[in-house]
Amino acid sequence: MTVERPLAVFFDLDGTLADTAEDLAAPIHAMRAERGLPPLADAVLRPYASMGARGLIMKGLGVAREDADFEPLRQDFLRRYEEAMLVRTRLFDGMAEVLDALDAVDIRWGVVSNKFERYLRPILQGLGLLARSACAVGGDTTGYSKPHPEPLLHGARLAAVDAHRCIYVGDDQRDIEAGHAARMRAIAAAYGFCGGESPPEHWGADHLIAAPLDLLDLLELR
Repeated sequence: MTVERPLAVFFDLDGTLADTAEDLAAPIHAMRAERGLPPLADAVLRPYASMGARGLIMKGLGVAREDADFEPLRQDFLRRYEEAMLVRTRLFDGMAEVLDALDAVDIRWGVVSNKFERYLRPILQGLGLLARSACAVGGDTTGYSKPHPEPLLHGARLAAVDAHRCIYVGDDQRDIEAGHAARMRAIAAAYGFCGGESPPEHWGADHLIAAPLDLLDLLELR
């Protein structure tokens, strides 16, 4: 099944555009080691990477947001992460080809993430994408974060396109909810972190892709 060619495609960052899991897990590994806790495999932490500090601290250190210890741990985590955000972070296989193909047919593309801009923009810059992207919207750009639609609507405004002619691609159920709330077609990236309680098939996405290059097939661009 193919879909009508959009005016723009927006991507979530963590687990959709880029594989950031190892750099997100690194602070947890260090914090566990300092506390004398046994190491955890990256595969254990990977599904929680889309949840950011909250999910990783909960899984990796057993501390929930409501616990008194959470905020100091979060600040420690963020400090460590900001110091080494681009050690192993890379685009998912095939994503560079996807972005090139969108550029070739003048489909605008951008990034809408719940990651704050102080992390989002340097990562995109380090990946060589910031100047190419029609937008780089973070969780603190608009005062709202996904699943609220405003970050996506703001991205559409920055890209100068109508939201209902756009696609949003993400690896979390809140991405699909945000896309639909913004009147965009929402595509679930089943290759991503997908760390929620239900599998991508149950998110109500308009389409499901198993690899980045599947998006080109969906849009009939290869």
